[in-house]
Amino acid sequence: MLEFVEYKAKLNNLKPNLATLESALKLKEAKAEIEELEVRTARDDFWSNMQNSQKILQRIKQLKAKCENFEKLRSKWEDLYAICEMALEENDSSMLPELQSEFETFQKKLEQARLSTLLTGEYDSCGAILSFHAGAGGTEAQDWAEMLYRMYTRWAERNGFKYKVLDYLDGEEAGLKSATISIEGENAYGYLKSEHGIHRLVRISPFDASGRRHTSFAAVEVTPEITNDDEIKIRPEDLKIDTYRSSGAGGQHVNKTESAVRITHIPTGIVVSCQMERSQHQNREVAMNMLRSKLAEIKEREHLEKIEDIKGAHMKIEWGSQIRSYVFMPYTLAKDHRTNYENGNINAVMDGDIDGFINAYLTMKAGQ
Repeated sequence: MLEFVEYKAKLNNLKPNLATLESALKLKEAKAEIEELEVRTARDDFWSNMQNSQKILQRIKQLKAKCENFEKLRSKWEDLYAICEMALEENDSSMLPELQSEFETFQKKLEQARLSTLLTGEYDSCGAILSFHAGAGGTEAQDWAEMLYRMYTRWAERNGFKYKVLDYLDGEEAGLKSATISIEGENAYGYLKSEHGIHRLVRISPFDASGRRHTSFAAVEVTPEITNDDEIKIRPEDLKIDTYRSSGAGGQHVNKTESAVRITHIPTGIVVSCQMERSQHQNREVAMNMLRSKLAEIKEREHLEKIEDIKGAHMKIEWGSQIRSYVFMPYTLAKDHRTNYENGNINAVMDGDIDGFINAYLTMKAGQ
């Protein structure tokens, strides 16, 4: 029964962390804001501005989720403590496997909640826009870009985020040349901003009949999803807008009309495109949001006062300056070169198990 005594001590050691987390999450302020917003939803003119109404409802949903998640954590702590006391009182060791499993899950969720309090950047609470670009190397690099695309969509699914394909350009034989997705959900950008950079793959290529080992590169670009930001002023004369026929999925409509839109921001050289919506108007609106998001992210990352200070050079990615390597042969290992965090279960990583990398990055940044 010594194990239950030890787990009881562990839980007592974690109890102050719950109190610290409650304070860091500012739950009292969150509950006050919920009450204030719910009063506004009851007004007769609440639905007069549909866009603003949706924002308010989304904010209420986010705040309630934050409060509910903390209450679930506190309730789980109480349940685990009760198991320890009950087992000791009845001298019953049959509950130990359940306690061990549930305690490990509780620890992970408590750590995730703690890390969410480190997301203090201006856009950390926003959704994220991820763009994938295959590096030099033809089919091998394009296949790698698609593997990364799959990894992040799996991560989104595992963590309860929704994703939407905005643009997708198939590879010549396999994989993809480039793709863009949006990932919706609170703090999606805050978590995924750690993934911005060059990702390196080492493996025996399935496209090489000689079975030689290949090194491939792909770039992942992460920007916050911003639908409206008064500080990001984009002048119409700074834009070059092209339309073309979509090559992506979507049936006959997207292929028969020039509904796809490509926008070039002339001062910076930044290019965005969208082809997955049904109309040119919708694609243009999404592309403008993508451009606004990229400009805002660069402005924050480079600590610039004005959007006019952004230069195209800031968007260049130099091959070889990888943030992470994924090795399939001669051993299996995924290693982040910024934090030195590594995971030897490469298949799990490619299935979206990248929380360890994200957590290590956030912890490192918080300590700087």
